[in-house]
Amino acid sequence: MAPEPRWLGSEGASEPESPQEPGSPAEEDASPQGAQADAQSSAPERAPPRAKGAKRRRSFWRDLVVIVIAGLVLTILLKAFVVQVFAIPSGSMENTLEPGDRVLVNKLVYRFRDIARGDVVVFSGQGSWGPDAPPPPGNPLVRLWDGVTNLVGVSAPGTDYIKRVIGLPGDQVACCDARGRVTVNGVPLSEQSYVHPGDTPSQVPFTVPPGRLWVLGDNRANSDDSRYRRDDPGSGTIPESAVVGRAFVIIWPPSRIGDLPIPATFEQAGLHAAAAVATAAPAVGGYALAVGLLRRRRRRNGEIRSKG
Repeated sequence: MAPEPRWLGSEGASEPESPQEPGSPAEEDASPQGAQADAQSSAPERAPPRAKGAKRRRSFWRDLVVIVIAGLVLTILLKAFVVQVFAIPSGSMENTLEPGDRVLVNKLVYRFRDIARGDVVVFSGQGSWGPDAPPPPGNPLVRLWDGVTNLVGVSAPGTDYIKRVIGLPGDQVACCDARGRVTVNGVPLSEQSYVHPGDTPSQVPFTVPPGRLWVLGDNRANSDDSRYRRDDPGSGTIPESAVVGRAFVIIWPPSRIGDLPIPATFEQAGLHAAAAVATAAPAVGGYALAVGLLRRRRRRNGEIRSKG
């Protein structure tokens, strides 16, 4: 008689494993929950992912605020002491400068050298040419906005002007020689490189007082400059102390980017020599007058002593 087959899981299956005692090593190894708990207890504590992302966002915004504030402070310091952006509001300096141009003005240059003929300068007209500046707006937000726009040269026109220096203190500016050129101390200026084409250079002779400047716009037919300010304080000239700085480069628009050099006509050797003579003449005259007075006083003193 054939033997009966043995079915798994039936009474004919292999003998089950013997039960383990609670707490035995075999039972602990077989429990996945226990292994996971041990792993978590031995691993270092980690911050939840959500808290980490929030911390990164806070750090980004804090750094951004610091960068913006530092940039504003640096810009204000640069504007106050080094360079400043100015916008050209009119055509008085065409074709050298056109309305809408933005120029950088060097505010330090005249600490290291004197103002030179041919420099394009920005100066304040307050107290000499223009009316006093309007009072600042009462609204602090409006004042803040005006300050920000002024930093980049987009503020409304104020009491500042931009012109070219033609005459320095003591210079004799006259018009015109046989060829219609302006002369400075008798030396003619060839101004075709910067005066608006077709304009007459000038029609007003003038001697520049000490400490003041004679300035003209390059668009001589459409420039409110020293020629038309004869009834103002200084008879049209501006004080050297009113000069804010020298415009040295156009920075906007991109198609007009370029420097603003001193034209070659102002580099004439004869112009500087004539200026030196014009400056020396009053000094020589004053010295001669002083010597004459001193000799006369000595003579009188000698006469008094002899009489005594």
